[in-house]
Amino acid sequence: MVTAKTKRRRRARSKTFDPTTLLFSSGEFLSRELSWLQFNHRVLSQAEATARPLLERLRFLTICTSNLDEFFMNRFGGFKQRLESGAGIGVLPHDQTQHFLQIRSAVAALTSRQDSLLLTSLLPSLDQNGIKLLDWKTLSREERDVATTFFTSNIFPVLTPQAVDPGHPFPAISNLSLSLGVLLRNPDHGEQLFARIKIPSVIPQIVRLPTEPGEHFRGVTTSEVIRHNLNMLFPGMEIENVMQFRLTRNAELDIDEFETDDLRASIAEGLKERKFAQAVRLERAPGESSPISDFLMDEVEVASEDVYVSTSSIMHGALREIADLPIPHLRFEPWSPLPSPQFPEEDGMIFSAIKSGDILVHHPYESFNLTVERFLRVAVEDPKVLSIKMTLYRSGDNSSLIPLLIRAAELDKQVVCLIEVKASFDEARNIQLAERLENAGVHVMYGVVGLKTHAKLILVARQENDAIRCYCHIGTGNYNSTTARVYTDLGLFTSHSQICADIVDLFHYLTGRSLKKTYSSILVAPSGLKEKLIALIEQEIANHQKGLPAHIAIKANSLEDHAVCRALSKAARAGVAVDLIIRGICCLKPEALGNGYSPRVVSIIGRFLEHSRIYYFRDAQTDPLFGQMFISSADPMYRNLHRRVEVAVPVLDPRCKLRCWEVVSAAIFDSQSAWDLLPDGTYTPRPPEESSPSQGSQQLLMRLSKDRSRPPCID
Repeated sequence: MVTAKTKRRRRARSKTFDPTTLLFSSGEFLSRELSWLQFNHRVLSQAEATARPLLERLRFLTICTSNLDEFFMNRFGGFKQRLESGAGIGVLPHDQTQHFLQIRSAVAALTSRQDSLLLTSLLPSLDQNGIKLLDWKTLSREERDVATTFFTSNIFPVLTPQAVDPGHPFPAISNLSLSLGVLLRNPDHGEQLFARIKIPSVIPQIVRLPTEPGEHFRGVTTSEVIRHNLNMLFPGMEIENVMQFRLTRNAELDIDEFETDDLRASIAEGLKERKFAQAVRLERAPGESSPISDFLMDEVEVASEDVYVSTSSIMHGALREIADLPIPHLRFEPWSPLPSPQFPEEDGMIFSAIKSGDILVHHPYESFNLTVERFLRVAVEDPKVLSIKMTLYRSGDNSSLIPLLIRAAELDKQVVCLIEVKASFDEARNIQLAERLENAGVHVMYGVVGLKTHAKLILVARQENDAIRCYCHIGTGNYNSTTARVYTDLGLFTSHSQICADIVDLFHYLTGRSLKKTYSSILVAPSGLKEKLIALIEQEIANHQKGLPAHIAIKANSLEDHAVCRALSKAARAGVAVDLIIRGICCLKPEALGNGYSPRVVSIIGRFLEHSRIYYFRDAQTDPLFGQMFISSADPMYRNLHRRVEVAVPVLDPRCKLRCWEVVSAAIFDSQSAWDLLPDGTYTPRPPEESSPSQGSQQLLMRLSKDRSRPPCID
């Protein structure tokens, strides 16, 4: 009999070989999984920093939990699946097992650190600051009455107890949903049975109680309220044990794009299957029922090493609600993105301003809405604009850009939107967007089979005099106005003829299956971006050997591609200065080299999520003054360089190059929020310089943005 699991294993063997899935016993590279977990430790350090506002510390704790959820769904689930399927050919079973144990140990240590911080520091600090998250046993009689009344009116009607007996099979438990497992006994004949109650995410995770003088907030978790009113859900039954738990499932979609006739329909079907995908982690609250835990392990098929005890994860939803409380003195000073000084105030001048010189914008220091959204809005309303083409990877809920594309179609413009329906965890949203845009007359495309389209592009064709002129926006981040307020990203507006011609050709490739492989100006993955990066690294080595200045600086989210790592290490060994600003995963291992040169790897962790990608090469032969600078949607990772459509655009305007160098140098010399990578894969916070005041790169860039936005003084 061919089971669903057997089918999954067979398909896993047929997938494209990815060498980064192997474990290297030589120690040449740092483990991708362990590096990911190291990043979470740096995030958690922000929650431990008592100098930060209290609610922001709590938010960093919730971010740490969310990151760990993503690790298990995206990386660990696939890792286990590959081990089970035998896809890790060439790796000794002992190495596989050892790596798994290292991951398990690292996760357990991280979870323990999270829980200790929550219980010994954050919750007491919240209490001292008038934010009371109470246990049921500490509530007064009046408070219990308030909570029970709320339960009866607002929670009880939406709950669905799911008992397991011969007439009721074990329920399907959705990914990351918080549940109560209940062990019941029928007092009439002693029958014991299990029931599960899902805590619905559509209701508040905290029941608010009347505050007392001097308090900002007072409440009890919804799960606590349900737990102490189970008699209303199971009248007449004896409640023997209760356990809170969360289940994590593998989120990798198993879609064969080359076999499907309708990618969108296949993705939609895959999303249904994801709900019942392999369980990779079972979390339970500490000190609770092991019989229920044992029962769940059998039913969802997880081993004992996949069970984690965690208070912070179980309370994740409630803690996020507290972190959102509007208490100004417990939060960061508000930051409002500023207008770009290069963008004209009048809408009618935007195209002429871009035509007169490239414009670089930096979010969230500069406003996304006043630049990118405004550019698109002006293009939509301009009668001279004939067509608008755009890529969408993650747009977020209630995107302000979607109505603009619909409006453009209503005005009979040629509107094309390439939507990536395989964007992890945004598949359902993107399918809905695709249907909405198609119904409005927008030409919706899904890109190239076998590749994710991750490039961030807007192409506007405008009739000017007797010719059509193109204008482009090429970005490092998603067209998402919400994340643009908290993610640092760069965007280039240009009408440069070669760049725009390349973007035209790229859209033809994406929508029309052209076979174009080479471009005159931009770098495109998977056809040439990786090779060009390595060639530029080799050129820096050659320049250094000729006695010319040589320097490589790369800012990215992750660095993992082994060929790129080797090339960078080779450059450092040759004496080239190599600065790597890598926020998250870094598989390159710094070396202690005799010549004093080693790849310097720094991670910046601050109030904003570092997300921009910059590639800088001193290139003293080609451009003695500024060198070569690119911004890109691509991280130097195997998946980005081989399995995604990515774009790196050259920054040609000297003013824009200086802005990029400002970002890079601020990170290199950060003395407040920088972490330095050590050869063993751990990170150490960089001590502040004694000779200069401690300064974080994000604070510096905020100050510089304010200075630029101020009107000049007039004597």
